[in-house]
Amino acid sequence: MTEVDWTQRGPLVDKWPIAYASEADQRAYGRQTRRRVSRRSLAELVPGEQDAVSILRGQEANRIAELIPLRYARMLVSPFTFYRGAAAVMAADLGGGPRSDLFVQLCGDAHLDNFGLFASPERRLMFDLNDFDETYPGPFEWDVKRLAASFDIAMRQAGFGPAEREPVVLAAASAYRRRMRRYAGRTSREVFYSHIDIDAVLASRPEGATKEEFAAASKTVAKARSRDTMQAVRKLTETVDGRPRFVSQPPVLVPLAELMPTADQNELMAWIAMLLAGYAQTLSADRRRLLQQYHLVEVARRVVGVGSVGTAAWVVLLTGANDADAVILQAKEAQESVLAPYLAGPRISHQGQRVVEGQRLMQAFGDPMLGWREAVTLGGTRRDYYLRQFRDWKGSFDSQEMTVRQLTFYARACGQTLARAHARSGDRMAIAAYLGGGDAFDRAILAFATAYADKNEADYAALRAAADSGAITVAPEP
Repeated sequence: MTEVDWTQRGPLVDKWPIAYASEADQRAYGRQTRRRVSRRSLAELVPGEQDAVSILRGQEANRIAELIPLRYARMLVSPFTFYRGAAAVMAADLGGGPRSDLFVQLCGDAHLDNFGLFASPERRLMFDLNDFDETYPGPFEWDVKRLAASFDIAMRQAGFGPAEREPVVLAAASAYRRRMRRYAGRTSREVFYSHIDIDAVLASRPEGATKEEFAAASKTVAKARSRDTMQAVRKLTETVDGRPRFVSQPPVLVPLAELMPTADQNELMAWIAMLLAGYAQTLSADRRRLLQQYHLVEVARRVVGVGSVGTAAWVVLLTGANDADAVILQAKEAQESVLAPYLAGPRISHQGQRVVEGQRLMQAFGDPMLGWREAVTLGGTRRDYYLRQFRDWKGSFDSQEMTVRQLTFYARACGQTLARAHARSGDRMAIAAYLGGGDAFDRAILAFATAYADKNEADYAALRAAADSGAITVAPEP
């Protein structure tokens, strides 16, 4: 066939997605990309110009000042928790290196702890990606690199040596490549409906799994089913004067009454009510009708995650006709993606909408109550929010408790899930052609992950030194 000159196709809007291109043209594009940016070159680590501590300090301006010391405390627990909170640091390091420009909707923070178990609307338990605060269109390998490096870093923390770490990292990269090549041979509708049903996985009894490993996985699944809205209500609230109220657990959970005077509380409750009303307009009619059956009872500030600490996050208690019918929504501030400064991406008018639409693109089954709304704070500053159910069958696997064999199986599951998410939004045939049938890509990702784990340790040490010198303030939670 005639070779296509894809370099003349213009800006991002023409490069991604190439929904109108034929299979032959998409595969040709992937092979041409391989000649322009070799798979071997993806091993190269080009650190950003700014040091890690400066990047993290730069994020302080848009955060709640009193929570910043807690953020640093969580990041300094270990090199892995540092990595979890340092997505902005890695974005700067990825931004200067070689890249394929085969664009997909990136998670932006695809480390191994951002995969887990979630409920589908049909009440099936799925294994999928979580946390889309940094989602943004960009080159597919950025997510793969973040995933691979997370396995190396987490396994170092668990005491595994290079001989044990390398096969696990390779398993993640290889699973991604193989699954993407499989999706390249499927129809777009087949890819769209693809998912990982955890009950089906357990029913098939993964090959080689011991009774102990199978029992551990089954226990995690059972625990996920117990972590629903009503469990969250029981855990986070207590009955005061006959009404449910959030329990005070500062600094993680602080009820409104402890944050401000009564007059300001009334004003903020009115503000939350307006936020909910606007958010409801982003839901489908049936889900909006469901929300209308509840009324606002109480609000609390809740600290979540590692990297998100310091951004505004609220939990909102709603009840129906009686207090036994309760639901907790989370309203979380969405700021600009850490990837945005390094990519010529689309103009974003609402960061909450960016998160919601990115999540819907990547997840097989999203939270049916997921929506967004901008709001002007009491101080007059606009903040963008996205809202979701606080807990709806949620479970995670502890990498620090896994054996090498369990980590290998988990790495494959994460790699396959990431490939499915990318195949839904990007040009899977072009990416598959770029990846190829050999292990050149896998080896390059392994080399990058090893180099990045070394850099992560150095960056962690730099933050520790900043804390020891008093350059940053650290305040561990009680």
